[in-house]
Amino acid sequence: MNPAISLQAPPAAAHVGVLLITHHAIGHALVDAARHVMPALPLKVDVVEIGECRDPARTLSRTAAAARALDDGAGVLVLSDLYGATPCNVAHKLGGAGVRARCVSGLNLPMLLRVLNYADKPLDELAEVAASGGKGGICIDKV
Repeated sequence: MNPAISLQAPPAAAHVGVLLITHHAIGHALVDAARHVMPALPLKVDVVEIGECRDPARTLSRTAAAARALDDGAGVLVLSDLYGATPCNVAHKLGGAGVRARCVSGLNLPMLLRVLNYADKPLDELAEVAASGGKGGICIDKV
């Protein structure tokens, strides 16, 4: 007798979630631009935009909840716009809030697109991909 063959598909591998933590209006604009290039984003992406930060504890709580919602077990890649500014500082506190995350600062559109094009990479590799994409997207031209 032959054993029964399973007709179920194997479970899908977990993918890294992507959280943009930026100053006001930057994150949503970058995601809109990415959707113009890639209408169906291959990773779960969310945005937290931080305006004038009157309640840092509430901001961290809201950001940690967004990060947890993105994490399917592979962690969260956090992309922040400016190293040392409030969005980046909030990102660096996510580990203390129980979120498995890596943060890359200096967010630009080439960085985001590169991340989305390498959706199958694990968290640590995807952080390196993000950094190289951001740097590689900067060019000086003669006009």
